[in-house]
Amino acid sequence: MKKILETASGLLAGVALFAIMVLTFLDVGGRKLLDHSITGSLEMTELLMVVVIFGALPLVSERGEHVVFDSLDAFLPDVVKRIQRGLVHWMCGAALLGLGWLMWSTGNDFLSSGETTAQLKILKAPFIYGMGVLCAFTGLIHWTLVANPLNHEESEGGVL
Repeated sequence: MKKILETASGLLAGVALFAIMVLTFLDVGGRKLLDHSITGSLEMTELLMVVVIFGALPLVSERGEHVVFDSLDAFLPDVVKRIQRGLVHWMCGAALLGLGWLMWSTGNDFLSSGETTAQLKILKAPFIYGMGVLCAFTGLIHWTLVANPLNHEESEGGVL
């Protein structure tokens, strides 16, 4: 399961990031060389950024690569750090599952109203649905991490 997560999440975010790079290169090149930019490039970049951010979110959570505040961890006993870690993962999981549900609901609203981007008229609903699914999946990942034991770095007062 971990390998599937790493492959799918990494591929999704990586392909979207590469597409942003190519789009930006072509847009700037076209603007400078041909005096014509790509129509809707800003909209496409915005949508691809959604894919990059939410596509990488499950992987970042699974690896524990979020920004953390650990200045006091060196002074806390392991039992307190385990409780803190469990509570943080449980609350993050609940928040992300709730956010996923809200995004799915918003996707339904956008789909029923036919909400599209301003210039290219791309439906927004599929992107909102994707955000909701990836948030909910990330929430489940956090819940699976609730009972994980502290690793060596956490035990020594490092990353939580």
